[in-house]
Amino acid sequence: AQAKVFWLFSTSCPLQQILSGPRPSTKTNKMASWITSPTGPMTTHFWGPIANWGLSLSAIYDANMKGPEIINERMSATQVVYSALFMRFAWCVEPRNYILFSCHTANVMAQSNQLRRWGEYKLQQEPETAPAELKNLSMLGAGAAGVLATSLLIRKPVQSAMTSMGGPFAKIATAPAGPFYIHFWAPNFKWALSVNNLLDYDRPTDKISLSMTAALTATGTIFMRWSFVITPVNYSLFFVNLVLSTSSGYHLARKIKADYFSDK
Repeated sequence: AQAKVFWLFSTSCPLQQILSGPRPSTKTNKMASWITSPTGPMTTHFWGPIANWGLSLSAIYDANMKGPEIINERMSATQVVYSALFMRFAWCVEPRNYILFSCHTANVMAQSNQLRRWGEYKLQQEPETAPAELKNLSMLGAGAAGVLATSLLIRKPVQSAMTSMGGPFAKIATAPAGPFYIHFWAPNFKWALSVNNLLDYDRPTDKISLSMTAALTATGTIFMRWSFVITPVNYSLFFVNLVLSTSSGYHLARKIKADYFSDK
């Protein structure tokens, strides 16, 4: 009996060989941990930012495959500011989202390149009117930068004053997704993308980027879901993405109809 017990705990026992067999590698453990992590591919925290990569990738695709005549300079300029705000948003949101941060960093650079291409194209093709168009776009950019800078300067004093007033003013001032935090401004600036879509409701389809409208539609649809799984839950983010997906989907449908279903 003692021999049998000794054999059971010896290395020659099949059970001991199984238990002492090779363990999963560190790489395998890290991969499994990432897959099941709060920002892994089993969550919207992963697929929302991945969808946003479509914005920068579409700009890179258009820069390499399409002419500058299809560039919507107002939309590209808006996306530069929008992505800059979302870089900060991605850093502050819980859980912190490095994929979202990286995709918006890429989009700032890609859309800036598109603006460069548009400016060069206008100066070459329309030398008489191009300076005025470039001036108008620059003024819009300077205005947006001025508003953002002023907001940052007065944020703390105004928030402190409203907090000391108590009641509903204090609730607004201290709300995690209120007007004194990036959780409010990044999502709400996204309205500018929808406004651009509405202003371009009759834009000629040959000047619509199929890849960009598809990317805007996809990111709007996925981020409708994402707005409910982040902390804090962001209802303004939901509604702005609802409008974005709808307005972008309208232009996407126009483009597909013109390119693939037109009788011409």
